[in-house]
Amino acid sequence: MREGGTNMTRLVVETEIRRKLLDLNQRLDFCDESGRLLGTFIPTSERLAAERARPPISKEELQRRRNEPDYTTDEVIAHLESL
Repeated sequence: MREGGTNMTRLVVETEIRRKLLDLNQRLDFCDESGRLLGTFIPTSERLAAERARPPISKEELQRRRNEPDYTTDEVIAHLESL
């Protein structure tokens, strides 16, 4: 399946798990038996709210930001101290 330009595999969950996931109002980490993080479930409502809250940035603005010079931490501190 292709969604959003990336390859994705779809996992169908049973009714009880689906019910629990839909009742969540926060992120949920999936871990294996050893505690290793496998992935994070983000409820659709939270993802959509985050997308709406993200300010729109034009392609031109992104390109302008890419073209700006990089500064080291020391350079930033020196500039701030000179103000």
